[in-house]
Formats: sequence, structure tokens, C-alpha cells
Amino acid sequence: MRKVFNVSGVCRPDFHYMVDLKWRLEEIRVMIENGQYFTINRARQYGKTTLLRALADFLKNDYMVVSLDFQNIESGEYIDGNSFVHAITREINKKLRRMEGVGSKVTEKLARLADFSFQNARMAEMFECLSEWCAQSEKPVVLLIDEVDTAANNQVFLDFLAQLRACYLDRDETPTFQSVILAGVYDVRNISRKIRPENEHRTNSPWNIAADFLVDMSFSIKDISGMLGEYEADHHTGMNIDQMSQMLYDYTSGYPYLVSRLCKFMDERVAVENSASVRTDAWTKSGFLEAVKLLLEDQNPLFESLIGKLHDFPELNDMISSLLFQGQGVAYNPDDQAIQNARMFGFIKVENSRVLPANRIFETRLYNYFLLKFSAQNSDIFTESFRQKNQFVIDGHLNMRRILEKFVETFDDLYGNQNEAFLEDTGRKYFMLFLKPIINGTGNCYVEPQTRNHERMDLVIDYRGEQYICELKIWHGNAYNERGERQLSDYMDYFHIKRGYMLSFNFNKKKQIGVKDIVLGDRLLTEAVV
Repeated sequence: MRKVFNVSGVCRPDFHYMVDLKWRLEEIRVMIENGQYFTINRARQYGKTTLLRALADFLKNDYMVVSLDFQNIESGEYIDGNSFVHAITREINKKLRRMEGVGSKVTEKLARLADFSFQNARMAEMFECLSEWCAQSEKPVVLLIDEVDTAANNQVFLDFLAQLRACYLDRDETPTFQSVILAGVYDVRNISRKIRPENEHRTNSPWNIAADFLVDMSFSIKDISGMLGEYEADHHTGMNIDQMSQMLYDYTSGYPYLVSRLCKFMDERVAVENSASVRTDAWTKSGFLEAVKLLLEDQNPLFESLIGKLHDFPELNDMISSLLFQGQGVAYNPDDQAIQNARMFGFIKVENSRVLPANRIFETRLYNYFLLKFSAQNSDIFTESFRQKNQFVIDGHLNMRRILEKFVETFDDLYGNQNEAFLEDTGRKYFMLFLKPIINGTGNCYVEPQTRNHERMDLVIDYRGEQYICELKIWHGNAYNERGERQLSDYMDYFHIKRGYMLSFNFNKKKQIGVKDIVLGDRLLTEAVV
């Protein structure tokens, strides 16, 4: 059985290509040795379950590890404390059958608590039994609970957290777990905002004892390189591992599922579609971009969850739309509910106190989502682009100058009499909407994060292995006349390009609408003004 890239369920090093988790496990072990209780909360499919399984194996020689999954507890079993105690002790008993050194008195008590015919099972009695187990165990006991937010809308779960907290605070006198680790998407330190009505205490949580979990679970370039090195040793594709690792990181920012999904596409889909007897062609830049295209068209639980959150949280939808299209700089405010949710669900990352899209794949997928919604309401420019799209591709290459010419013409015909506020709010969205039918199915576009602001956004267009850079700029007052060639030269230097494009939404009354070429030494910039 050959190894594969896994994107479904737990990754195992004997069956799957995966990054080396050892240094992460060692950091977590230090937290456990220090007796810390903490949460591992990350977005969906971020490798939480794989990490917990690896951690249980990593600790087994020195600790008694009890690893539970709250998905195994049915919703009806959270109805009251009695039902919950039956359910959780049932799950604990499953683990005890594989453990040695658990006293018969403890096993008998846990078996009685798990028996549904016993109608007076209390949480306090269960914790007394667990304390007795911790006292007589030859090894310190560590409790791991995965998918803990499955229970997050139940009061009985808050009671469970409160009991764990009480054990932690009283551990100098009463034996208890060495460490408790809870994993899920929602951070249970703030879980009450998901449980309680809007008019109650939204940030008061019994899990305020949790230590900060600062272990980086995203894949670094070094992590990816190590995984690809193992793959290359098996398949001898001749890939440039450093280049491929960098591209994977650039597009995913190390999001574990996205890295593995792209690798899986190159290994299993791109090579087949290229009819390659070996995988050499798949593990190149063109093969990688083909995998990106497949991923962006993919229907998978991660993307479904991402889009679902936009429907569930309207304020999140509004913030992401503004961030993508209007170039509004969003300062990081840890107390802002939309920002909290966006970060928790994996939409954004925070760099230098600035909110940015989490990665290029998410950004592009979200652009596609919002643009299709926008096109349903503003179909004229989308329809016109679709009607004319054949003239914009010549011998497999985009004719960006022609695209800008027709956009200026079409935009002026449809929206030339609109006011400044309209253009400033939606102008860049209209250009991306015009571009979408032309590149759809073959290319994609995204915004260079370092230039995202209210005045400027640099749009990078990937099409058949080529990149085209178009600066989208908003001019006010005399800024247009004061632009100067130095600024244009700096723009082209930033991207190391000889041919660049600029679309200016100009509010100067004396502006000249149209497209012109500007020669800057050995470089050429094509500028369109609307």
C-alpha cells in the first residue's frame, strides 16, 4: 500500500505524507508537565484531531492518557446531568478496557455511573471517582477531549467545565488530572456567547483557568519541504522542492488542509489529466496552478463551512466584503465581534495589527462567491464582458490592454453619470466582475496584501501560468496630476515587472477617459482612466 496525501480524518505517518509534528508535541508536553489546562481552538480541518492522536501516542510511556471525542455523545445525552454522566462515563469505560493499572474499585464505580438503569448519576460523584483514579494511578492522568464545542449549546456542558475548573483550583489538596486539553473550533474560554441569550453575560466562562496555547499549527515552508522530501524520495519526480514548498505556502499560508489538498490534486489528478506516466509534469509551476484551479472549483466541507458562516453571521459577511473590495484598512480590535468570529473561523489573519485575508485560496474563493452574488444584481457589465470575452484571449495569452479598453468603454456607457461615492464604493468590484467571465475556469485573481488600502489595490491575475499585475487606484483632487513617473516606477519595481497595468478611478473634473501607454525606460505601463 503506497502512501497518499490525506484530507479526510486523522493523518498517520505510516499511511500518509504529513509534516513532522515532533517539535509541536514537545512544546505541548512542556505545558502538560507544568500542569496547565488549555484549549486548542483552530478553524475547521486545521489538524486538531491529528495532533491530539499523535499527542496521546507521544505521552503514553509517561502518562495515563484518556482521549475522548464529544461527537460520540448524542445530543439527547446533554438533556440533564444524569444523562451526561451516563454518556461520558460510557466513553471513559471504552478507554479503560485498553488500559492497565486501573483499580477495580474505580472501574466498578465508573461502570455503575455508565449504567442507564442507575437514575441518580451525579456529576460530583463522577468527579470524585475520577479523583480517586488520579490518586491511585502510577502515572499522572491527562484528559484530552476533541470536538468539545459539539456540546457548546448545552448548560450541562458549562456545569462540566465548572467542575473541571474546581478540580484545577483545588488540586493542591485533592488529586486530579495532570492536564486537561479541550479541542474545537470555538474557544471555550468565550463559549458562553454561543450558549447564552443575547441579554445575558456573554463573556463569563467557567474555563477562565485555561493557559494560552501558542503552538503554531500552520505548516511552515520548512514543514512543507520535509513532507515533499519524503514524497520525492518515493516517486523521484525531479520537482524543485524549495520552489514548490514556497508556492504552496504563498497560496495557503500553511493552512494544513489546503496544503494537503493541493498536493493530493497534483499527485492524483493533475498527473492523470496530463496523461503523464510519471508525475514529473504535475510537480511544476504549471501543474501547481492547475491544482489551484481544481481546488477553487472543489466542493468540500471546509469551503461549505466557510460560506455557511457568512450566512450565519451577517456582520462577518459585511466586514469580509469591505475588506476584499473596498480596500478599507481594518485595524485589529480583539473586542470586535465580527473580527473575533472571522479569526476564529479562519477567514483572516492579523499582521502588524492589520486584518488581512487568511490566505490566497480563501481570498480567491471568497472573491468568486461575492462576485457571483454581485453579478445577479448588476448583470449588465457581467453580461457585456461575457458577450465579448473571445476577443480578450489571443493564442492563449490575455490581452490586458484590450480588456482595459473595453472596460473603460463599457463602464462609461453604463455608469458614467454616477456620483463619486458610488464609484469609490463599487468601482473596483465592477472591474473584477468584468474580468471574471474572461478568466473563469482558466485563471484566477487575488489582491497583493501589502498594497491593500483605500487608495490602492494591486490585482494579480494568474492565467495559464502567466501573471499580470494591474494596480487599481482611486484618485481624489490633484493627486492624479501630482502622480509623477517616480511613483509608477516604484510600482513596477515592487513587482519586478517590465509590463504593468493601471486602472484609475479618477474624480478630477478635467480627467481624460481612455487608455494610454507610458514608457518608463525599458518598461511599459498601460493606464486606463474612468
